Amino acid sequence: MDPASLDGLVPDHLLPRTRRILLRDFAVPVDIGFHDFEVGNPQRVFVTAEVWLEEAAFAAEDKVAIAWDYDFLRTEILALVAGRRYNLQETLARDIYTLVAARAGVKGLRISISKPDVYPDCAAVGVELSSF
Repeated sequence: MDPASLDGLVPDHLLPRTRRILLRDFAVPVDIGFHDFEVGNPQRVFVTAEVWLEEAAFAAEDKVAIAWDYDFLRTEILALVAGRRYNLQETLARDIYTLVAARAGVKGLRISISKPDVYPDCAAVGVELSSF
């Protein structure tokens, strides 16, 4: 069945109210931490970006030219940490948050980062920033 033939058949109460792009648990090598054993030894940091978009920024048709470019999440986060070191996860999270929040079409945002290899008895330790 052609999806276009269904236009107008979705009841108002079932129309999408939010549109979200996800980048979940992106493993990024980051020179992060303030302990002597951490400095100069990149660690895995998991980055999750949840980006709520304005309706106009979320592609309504199957055309690449009108889609919000979420590849930039990976490439710009990698570029952000390349050749840079961070003492604190809070600083890295803030930098990623600012990078994404400045992008056109963003309506809401949650950035969480975590270091999975810090404690043997925990899955990870991290921080989160959100516009909510």
